[in-house]
Amino acid sequence: MDRGISNVIRLLVVMFCATLPGFARAADTVQLTSQVFVERVIADETGRKTIMLDQPSLVTPGDKLVFVLRYRNTGQIPSDNFVVTNPMPSAVAFQDAPGSKPSVSVDGGKNWGSLADLVVSTTDGRSRSARPEDVTHVRWKLAEPVRAGASGKLTFRGIVR
Repeated sequence: MDRGISNVIRLLVVMFCATLPGFARAADTVQLTSQVFVERVIADETGRKTIMLDQPSLVTPGDKLVFVLRYRNTGQIPSDNFVVTNPMPSAVAFQDAPGSKPSVSVDGGKNWGSLADLVVSTTDGRSRSARPEDVTHVRWKLAEPVRAGASGKLTFRGIVR
């Protein structure tokens, strides 16, 4: 497949997945939106580097992406047991979730835990410790109820495969 077409297909997959809000359970009154950004390092004339988050127009393998999930309780009562589950786009390898400690899955959402505690089966029937690129889903369970009118954001990072 032509590299340019492959990159366009990857961009479309990333953009489609990024526009799908994560699944929110037990939160009928909580609105959830999702955005994706490409992380770019820009150097000024002195060589000082700044990290910028841009809207993706074209992504290529190795590009770093930042996914931002924003939630807001639009109801009149707190939302207890708020859970957000976000699948990883297949064209993106999970990197990390700065500022939070989500559970991850490496088997399509069947089992959850910290990355350090999960294992994957290899093609030769053995198993190994899970790595970031094995992550298929990311999930947050908020410990505190989301108060009426309250909002917040969750982020995770990935790298285009």
